[in-house]
Amino acid sequence: MGNAFVSDDPDETRSANGVQAVERVVRALEILAQEGSAAVGDMAERMGVHKSTASRILGALETHGFVQQSSRRGKYQLGVGLLRIASSIPRRLSLVHAARPVLEDLAQQYGETVNLAVRRDVYAVNVDQAMGSANLASFDWIGSLTPLHSTSSGKVFLAYLHASDREELLRRAELTAFTPHTLTRAELMKELPDIVRRGYASTRGELEEGLNAIAAPVFGHMGDVIGAVSLSGPAFRFDPATDPGIVTAVIRAGEEITELMGGPASQDRSQEAGR
Repeated sequence: MGNAFVSDDPDETRSANGVQAVERVVRALEILAQEGSAAVGDMAERMGVHKSTASRILGALETHGFVQQSSRRGKYQLGVGLLRIASSIPRRLSLVHAARPVLEDLAQQYGETVNLAVRRDVYAVNVDQAMGSANLASFDWIGSLTPLHSTSSGKVFLAYLHASDREELLRRAELTAFTPHTLTRAELMKELPDIVRRGYASTRGELEEGLNAIAAPVFGHMGDVIGAVSLSGPAFRFDPATDPGIVTAVIRAGEEITELMGGPASQDRSQEAGR
């Protein structure tokens, strides 16, 4: 990045130290990963630096494709350049690589959208997607930060958290009512134990009117939930509540990815999950 971080600003008097410059870059990326997008002024406030300093950091990251300006003028979001780094992760350790064939098979079987998500603090982040043949117009969910309380994948992550971790997370999350069907906190807490018991979560128009979804957990080798696989579609043609086969298929997809990631078989999972 050359001299992108060298300036006469008071905030940067200590930036000759390369470690501090790196820490600022990492902090900027973490903020954008959490917020989805942010203006320069907001970034500067969160990072504790002058606006000009934040602008230079974002400019350098943009030059390398690590961030990009969103459609909303003046706001930045993570860029596709990060994929170059992510692709260097050994394939045998890549959740996305392991899950891809399973996602494609599920999308082909039902013709609907299949997403793979991981949890990022108070959000579920979609890291891969497979489109089914029934989708006339596709929406790219990859990289999208979606709320935990109103998405099927998000409910999975909440359900399998330990109670103390869940309470701490929900204190920081905004449980926005996106539609009249979005669950209240009390309704959500009542549903979470059932999700663990049955092995899947579902939503019916809770994030978007007319959009239904179902998700199952993916377990890692330590027995913790490392991801969620979901199947979603418009309510007029996709309703897991009336098609038990959909439930079985999604749960099986989660189990297949779990097996590929070295996770435990369903009968070996801790009975304490989600308590």
